[in-house]
Amino acid sequence: MSDLLPPCPACASAYSYQQDALLICPECGHEWAASEAGAGETAAEVRDSVGNLLQDGDTVTLIKDLKLKGASSTLKVGTKVRGIRLVEGDHDIDCRIAGVGAIGLKSQFVKKVMG
Repeated sequence: MSDLLPPCPACASAYSYQQDALLICPECGHEWAASEAGAGETAAEVRDSVGNLLQDGDTVTLIKDLKLKGASSTLKVGTKVRGIRLVEGDHDIDCRIAGVGAIGLKSQFVKKVMG
């Protein structure tokens, strides 16, 4: 089998299949062009404040108090964030924090929890 298909970029499922010019994931329903398959591999690495490589699903802690825009609350140092998702744009991380909701964080303000 020399023509192995890449895993799904959305959920990392290994069960992707090709239909015409599209690759399809049967687990999450994500569809992407076969020409985009190699593009995900060249994405920039995202590193935390001390240089550890971050991946989707990692747990991180905040290293600095962060004021939330549009709210009067502050995220405190040491707040643990589980199950991060790496994205491209003005912030590196999409996550959900209990009591706050969904927010975007920059990787320079977090440290990966090892173990």
